[in-house]
Amino acid sequence: MVASFADVLESTREPGTSRFSAAGVADILGLQQQELAELAGVHRNTLRTHPESPRLQSALRDLMRVVSAAAAVQPDAQRAIFLVKNEPIPEFRHKSLLQLVQEGRTEDAIGYLESISTGFVG
Repeated sequence: MVASFADVLESTREPGTSRFSAAGVADILGLQQQELAELAGVHRNTLRTHPESPRLQSALRDLMRVVSAAAAVQPDAQRAIFLVKNEPIPEFRHKSLLQLVQEGRTEDAIGYLESISTGFVG
């Protein structure tokens, strides 16, 4: 079954709130809670005890922005997520988009995906 990006996005929303669910984002990206905490630069307990943390929510927003940009390039949500997590990008020293986000380079990751969607790479 191919999920739309809208379905993926909805699955990451904390029920009854306007914030992202750390567990939902970890689930769709296939990350362990500890991996997501490291990526966000927060203690792993923050995911459970302070899900409203501005730092955590900012990191989750950045991740979902990159997933959204990847979905524009690859409409199959699972393939888009695979692209974000695993595809080494020669222009970024063979780092993945997920690694760029972890380094605080979300704009570079999105710019790269936008260049692909317009047919230009590099």
